[in-house]
Amino acid sequence: MSNSHHRRFNVEFHEDLCKGCGLCVHMCPHHVLVQSERLNRRGFHPAEYVGEGCTGCGICFHTCPEPSGIDVEPHSPTSA
Repeated sequence: MSNSHHRRFNVEFHEDLCKGCGLCVHMCPHHVLVQSERLNRRGFHPAEYVGEGCTGCGICFHTCPEPSGIDVEPHSPTSA
């Protein structure tokens, strides 16, 4: 199959809900999440997506202890 059939996903963090626990970073099997060096409004280092490589497995979403802390969604066909 060509690359056009591979789905790409985006991970969005609701930064001010993040407590900086690092569970999502640790559990990501593709190592596409990192702990930010900057602080959120609550004084924690939030997790962030490196920008590529997410397969949409949802492990980060399911391990996050904060409800609504992470969204994993497919890129739209017009996204670059």
